[in-house]
Amino acid sequence: MRLTTRTNLAARTLMFCAVNDGQLVRTSDIARRCNASVNHIARVVQQLQAEGYLETVRGRSGGIRLARPGQRISIGAVFRIFETDIPFAECFDAQRNTCPLAQTCRLRTYVVRALEAFYHELDMVTLDDLVRGNCGLNDLLAMHPVPPGPCSDRPLQG
Repeated sequence: MRLTTRTNLAARTLMFCAVNDGQLVRTSDIARRCNASVNHIARVVQQLQAEGYLETVRGRSGGIRLARPGQRISIGAVFRIFETDIPFAECFDAQRNTCPLAQTCRLRTYVVRALEAFYHELDMVTLDDLVRGNCGLNDLLAMHPVPPGPCSDRPLQG
């Protein structure tokens, strides 16, 4: 399994906004720090805003910020937004499926179960889990120096 670039950029964008919580950030800042094109980030931001994860402020001193607290943003829900447009395999696309095995193949059932397990695990992960106490991420993404505080570069055990 491989995540789309858009899903990856959505996660980076949300982490950037979470690290810089309380500040308006620009898509150009996210693109520069996350090694991405401004156009790609802008499209991802537009979709995240439409889904209620980001809010935008227009104007010269505008930017974007989280529309809800990081502990209320499920990574599984975000991934579903960006991944469900693309069928996992040909047999998952009713309009374009040409596989002659589709009616009798059992593999699809197992793949569906595996995908459900994948999303179930990600549903239990919040944006806050990804950024809280993550020193390395803060060092990479913070727009302003972060005051010293509790720090742990180990992932949280769930």
